[in-house]
Amino acid sequence: MTAGIKKAVVLLSGGLDSATTLAIAHSRQFECHTLSIDYGQRHRVELKAAQAVARAHGARAHQIVKLDLTAFGGSALTDSSIAIPITGTQNGIPATYVPARNTIMLSLALAWAETVDCRDIFIGVNAVDYSGYPDCRPEYIKAFEAMANLATKAAIEGKKLAIHAPLVHMSKKEIIQTGCSFGVDYGLTVSCYQADEEGRACGMCDSCRIRRDGFAAAGMNDPTRYVQFS
Repeated sequence: MTAGIKKAVVLLSGGLDSATTLAIAHSRQFECHTLSIDYGQRHRVELKAAQAVARAHGARAHQIVKLDLTAFGGSALTDSSIAIPITGTQNGIPATYVPARNTIMLSLALAWAETVDCRDIFIGVNAVDYSGYPDCRPEYIKAFEAMANLATKAAIEGKKLAIHAPLVHMSKKEIIQTGCSFGVDYGLTVSCYQADEEGRACGMCDSCRIRRDGFAAAGMNDPTRYVQFS
């Protein structure tokens, strides 16, 4: 690693949380390499949002890696025959959970981190205002970090890796307030699970509801463009 330069790989979906996470990493003086995953999600327009957010926050490099998790299905985000929930948060893990998604994404981030001599990975998981996903919990992040430091050449050679989840204990209100303090333009982001090709949100899915409630709680204008609420 070049002396004086801290590098970070930042997982960037194009949504509100990951945009805030990138802004936080940038504020900590990291040279950010942003990574987005095209895994067959029905809201692929988020990838365009990720590119815009990466540019806005001066990412050193941005990559989109293509996978095909539709081969496995098992999620409303990767199987069009499963409906996106629009009736509010239900008990249990919702249909929008994608099996092993964060494990796969963190593994890819880990691989890129090793190749660019980077010891820090940022991910925008949240265990407060979230949809009940098991791979968004702090104990999961801690376990993945421990695994990463057992599994990589860099760690064995003394370059320990850290997984940063700066939003994990924040409410959506706090996330939005933090992002605004760093100048995040949330109008660039797409959070909706079934956004149209123009990035307009449905206003009905869990992700839309949590996002909208967050802006209301923060007392800030919601810049989201809605299909039915425009």
